[in-house]
Amino acid sequence: MSDSLHVLITGAAGMIGRKLLARLVREPRLGGVPVERMTLLDVVEPQVPKSAPFKVSSRTGDLSLPGEASAAVADMPGCIFHLAGVVSGEAETDLEKAYRVNIDGTRFLFDAIRSRNDYRPRVVFTSSAAVYGGPFEGPVTDDFHLTPHSSYGVAKAVCEQLLADYSRRGFFDGVGIRLPAITVRPGKPNKAASGFFSSIIREPLAGETAILPVSDALLHSHASPRAAIGYLLHAATLEMDKLGERPNLMMPAVACTIAEQIEALRKVGGDRAVARIQRVRDSLIERIVSGWPHEFEARRALALGFVPDRDFDEIVAHHVEDELGGKAGA
Repeated sequence: MSDSLHVLITGAAGMIGRKLLARLVREPRLGGVPVERMTLLDVVEPQVPKSAPFKVSSRTGDLSLPGEASAAVADMPGCIFHLAGVVSGEAETDLEKAYRVNIDGTRFLFDAIRSRNDYRPRVVFTSSAAVYGGPFEGPVTDDFHLTPHSSYGVAKAVCEQLLADYSRRGFFDGVGIRLPAITVRPGKPNKAASGFFSSIIREPLAGETAILPVSDALLHSHASPRAAIGYLLHAATLEMDKLGERPNLMMPAVACTIAEQIEALRKVGGDRAVARIQRVRDSLIERIVSGWPHEFEARRALALGFVPDRDFDEIVAHHVEDELGGKAGA
């Protein structure tokens, strides 16, 4: 890295993008290098914080459209967090959009970087645990095969291979991080198939009803938004030679059942909060989620210094601290 840094965030209007920006506003350095400039890109205009200690520019654009990717890297940002994409539930119902945005948009971005001379940025790509598919016999390890059972997972797997090949060829230094379900997501529900993992905590603590579309026995793995931002920032400063020829990493996560999530909710919100969960089974959601892995042994990521949440109680505590002002709500 140079003496100062220009950072580009694609998908900057999304939850992870907003939280990443907020973290960098509070702590404007990456690997000891001060952030001098930030560019925010999304299909809807990202909000620019007034308190940023560096210059921030915001623009709208779809990377899958002609010219948008080239414009995004025209000023050669030294670090790119590529978060943009269509989420899992929407990807399953709209294949054309999913592949256009998630695959074409990513390749156009990578090609725009490749086309410039004397330019080799760090690219941090958010992949997903959806790249894995069963059958599962115990936890997924670092060497588990990629056989996704959803169009979203297929797109992420394709982009992981592109990231690895472009990195191998020296066009950029890429790190792909396979995120588990991010829980508890603040704000309104999105079209992600995993959205209910957050809603059954978020809505009851806000005094609202939540729909649970799957069985209480479902086991799944989670990371808080706080942990996910930590993963992104750590990936941006990793020494590339430590990754070897495998730049895509499974992130560590907290594994628990829906029933255990609900008990964590009960500890902070009581029986009244739990009573706000309504069980309405959804076959599409069940099919998508059942094709995802449930537990991980992310030994490579842990050895490389990625720091997970301790347990689901801590994940709920992070939500209460970060989104509810330290109070458990209604």
